[in-house]
Amino acid sequence: MPATIFDTDQIVITASRAPESEAQAPASVTIIDSKRIERLGEPLVPALLRLVPSTSVSTSGPLGSLTDVRIRGAEANHTLLFIDGIRANDPASGDIPRFDLLNADIASRIEVIRGPQSALWGSDAIGGVVAVNGVDDPSGHTGSLEAGSFGFQRTSAAGATSSDRGSIAVATGWQNATGIDSFNGHGDKDGYQNLSGRIRANWKVAPKVEIGAAAFAVAAKSQFDGFNPNPPFEHADTLDNSRNRLAAARLWIQLGDNGSAWSGYLSGSLLGSSNRNFLASDQLNGTRGSRRAVDGQVARTFQTGPVKHRLIVAAEAERETFNAHDTVYGGFTNQDRSREHDALTVEWRGQAKRFTGDVAVRRDLFNRFKDATSLRASLLAELGGGFAVAGSYAEGIAQPTFFDLYGFFPGSFVGNPSLKPESSRGFELSIRHRRGSFDASLTGYKQRLRDEIVDTFDSATFLSGTLNRDGISHRSGVEAGLGWQLGNRLRLSANYAYLHASQPSDSGIGQVTELRRPKHSGSVALDGVSGKLTYGASIAYVGNHLDRRDVFPFDVVRLDSYWQAGARVAFSITPQIEIFARAANAFNARYQDVSGYRTEGRSIYGGIRLSPR
Repeated sequence: MPATIFDTDQIVITASRAPESEAQAPASVTIIDSKRIERLGEPLVPALLRLVPSTSVSTSGPLGSLTDVRIRGAEANHTLLFIDGIRANDPASGDIPRFDLLNADIASRIEVIRGPQSALWGSDAIGGVVAVNGVDDPSGHTGSLEAGSFGFQRTSAAGATSSDRGSIAVATGWQNATGIDSFNGHGDKDGYQNLSGRIRANWKVAPKVEIGAAAFAVAAKSQFDGFNPNPPFEHADTLDNSRNRLAAARLWIQLGDNGSAWSGYLSGSLLGSSNRNFLASDQLNGTRGSRRAVDGQVARTFQTGPVKHRLIVAAEAERETFNAHDTVYGGFTNQDRSREHDALTVEWRGQAKRFTGDVAVRRDLFNRFKDATSLRASLLAELGGGFAVAGSYAEGIAQPTFFDLYGFFPGSFVGNPSLKPESSRGFELSIRHRRGSFDASLTGYKQRLRDEIVDTFDSATFLSGTLNRDGISHRSGVEAGLGWQLGNRLRLSANYAYLHASQPSDSGIGQVTELRRPKHSGSVALDGVSGKLTYGASIAYVGNHLDRRDVFPFDVVRLDSYWQAGARVAFSITPQIEIFARAANAFNARYQDVSGYRTEGRSIYGGIRLSPR
């Protein structure tokens, strides 16, 4: 969604180690609030991320299929995902955030920070950070039922309540679709199932002491067309399917608040995941992963003359495990690995009249590969008349995945335990204008990626592997955004993004355009209320982009540009009962995000939503 940047009262939770107002955040921020999520009615979070500036979404087939998200041209595993403060990148899937599993019915708020953020949050935050929920949900209770095209069925329920002492929020959602044949349209249909839930609660045991807990769980099944197991191993209409589980919990104690001279927290979290791949009902292989983390921070707020300071020191200890097993190779790909990592972060933030500055430094200590230091420095200056200018320098890192380090497939792929983390550094500069109900921004950025982990192939042994590339990958672009609000009747936002992303050629001479990264993209979204009608609509433009066939001759192909439009209109029969209709891919675009994988055409849905008092 284009940022609802005209609402300067919103709180940003991941642009700093402590919450801050959106108007005072130097970073490039997009916030999707609960009203926009409800009024657009998208079933999965990736459909909303398509509307975020400089965010490329690549879905390998129909709804529920494997989905990659790339921010500002970064790789799919260069986005860090938080769900209610829990680091949710999947250690069993190459540290990729599993956006294809993220049910929008358990999301009441989405926040996207663009640009490297490793100085604050560590590994994987090269392209940016996506935080789902993380703040108190709006009070109320709702339930809904929906059905429509391609055998789609959906039900959800959510509730939240709060008092002066605490709050609790619960949400659950179930979705099922028969889908389409993603191969050629004439084979078996590839559908999905998704059952998700989350809970978040906090309680003030004393005026400045709060304890809290959060948890989420996802169980999903996705059908897809894989590859013929016999030579020449071409892409085919197969009965492949995957079954995925992701669950996590976090406990914390908070001392003080943003208005306290001293504040801090201590928390512990546990995440577990499993991914099993089947051909029909026969299991082929599976992976499991876990992440245990303990982290805490102390913040001190003080003032010297006209400058208000906030100094934060944070520490983290993390342990990950990875297990892989197979049935088709006699157990030769089995892996049982673990790794540990500690980190120390120091952040200073200063405010003086019209200026806001921030500097953060983080040291990550790894037990399996080279340690890394990350830096971020930013400044925002209010120029008057509603104008402001913001700039930053930031660095990011991404540690090698378990597959990169140890992955082994007999006669095919061998991991490289000598890898070091990928590193990125970049600048951005933006000019912003906020006045009344109108908002505008223009941002330019430039980033360089070093030590990129890439696949290799030895023609003498026919073995594939991984190594750190010697050259530099370049990403630069421009983002323009507009926002306008007419009371409750209409909230309108729009953006356009230009991206240039290149990497060293295989020959080592010159640069080539990176795949699955459209040069031009943009979106328009609106929502509002008029009498008994509630409405939301969006349209996203995805420019043409390159991809590589995954079958012989493995050449690079150009995928056409397309428009993706959707809308939802609801009518209140009574204050507690609402009926609605929704359309997806309203222009019936025939498009592919990934070469060789078809997507759904136009679809229509209808349902009922209950809001008992």
